[in-house]
Amino acid sequence: MDASTSGGWDESAQAWLADVDGSFARNFTLDEPMLARVRQGGFTEALDVGCGEGRFCRKLQGEGLRTTGLDPTEALLAQARLLDPAGSYTNGFAEALPFPNASFDLVVSYLSLIDIPDIAPAIAELARVLRPGGALLIANLNSFVTAANPEGWRSDADGRRFFQLDHYADERADWVEWAGIRIQNWHRPFETYMQLLLGQGLQLTHFAEPQPVGAPPERAAHYNRVPWFHIMEWRKT
Repeated sequence: MDASTSGGWDESAQAWLADVDGSFARNFTLDEPMLARVRQGGFTEALDVGCGEGRFCRKLQGEGLRTTGLDPTEALLAQARLLDPAGSYTNGFAEALPFPNASFDLVVSYLSLIDIPDIAPAIAELARVLRPGGALLIANLNSFVTAANPEGWRSDADGRRFFQLDHYADERADWVEWAGIRIQNWHRPFETYMQLLLGQGLQLTHFAEPQPVGAPPERAAHYNRVPWFHIMEWRKT
């Protein structure tokens, strides 16, 4: 599999492993509000789609849940199994989940929707393996941000920094790079995600655009200038 078919993940796996524990977004912006939803839900069995090296699976286990992680990148799964030998980790794709209907009462997509090329069957699959009454918990990059890829921050003639987005309505994959990582991120208008989720009969029960908490002030102020992330919780009736 080459970079074009793996989305760059096979080639970037080692750089990702070196960077992920220092991720500003996860540590200061997304982990706590995601876990807060988990704590309120009374869940017992979770699937983390796009689990990578198993980081969030281990956090879910810390909240008392049984977890299954799924990812298409074997190098990341190898690290997940190394760090969590008793855990359950499966190689696979969101577009064709290898689990029976209604297998989990919590399905998590933590910054993984932007990695999925064929989003419609993937969202159908996330809904299929969810039990009635269960929740699909999503953390995603805002479409305003992905519309600015590959480089949103620019400088005007006076040297002032601004964030520029363009071609918002055009779905596309852009190559993004940081810390030795080079992967494809998919941009889609927010309407695309909403229509697909609503089309599965799911009900939106929570929406938030979390801001950094406990971060160095200058770094937090920089992040607060742009609507980077959102968290959604959808329930299956």
